[in-house]
Amino acid sequence: MNYFSLKFLFILLLTFSSFSTFSSETSTKILLIGDSLSAGYGLKQDQDWVHLLQNEYDAQNKQITLINTAISGQTTDNAILKIDAWLEAHQPSHVLIELGGNDGIRGFPVSILQKHLTELITKSQAAGAKVAVMAIQIPPNLGPRYSKMFADSYGKVTNETNSYLMPYFMLDIAIEPSLMQDDNLHPNAKAQLIIRDFMSLEIDKWLQQ
Repeated sequence: MNYFSLKFLFILLLTFSSFSTFSSETSTKILLIGDSLSAGYGLKQDQDWVHLLQNEYDAQNKQITLINTAISGQTTDNAILKIDAWLEAHQPSHVLIELGGNDGIRGFPVSILQKHLTELITKSQAAGAKVAVMAIQIPPNLGPRYSKMFADSYGKVTNETNSYLMPYFMLDIAIEPSLMQDDNLHPNAKAQLIIRDFMSLEIDKWLQQ
């Protein structure tokens, strides 16, 4: 093989290597299935943590796209009706499920919550996505027994489905009145920056699994 052939082969290999790396990075599409906590309830446009985190990814040239399908008031059974269409339309590499708070407020049986979460996870996995589920917690005033069973459901479901359990971003925020809206249920604009930083770290941990 002469010098020019070797040089051409070397350039070709470098090009292929660069293309493969770029393709791998651009394949990170995270479909977020959530409720009002991720939908920016009570906030001005573009103040929600999802938008803020996407801005951060773009500024850092991270090839991560967040696809936010969060809807205020959404329950796990509502999401089941839509997930097939979302998966087909967006073809995500990853799915993050932030759901259950509205199920708990409505007093859904824990067995139903677990069934719905499992269906959302398995549908996502069948579409080729890696799945994380946020470990939602509900106020203790719904009863300590129910609250504990509810919280324990997330670890149980993720263990059974071999999915990733992600910490709840509201634990430290919900106990700080200055970070909550007047309804004492939803984080305010100041809290969105804290959630953005929390989720940036937690998503990085998840993607490195």
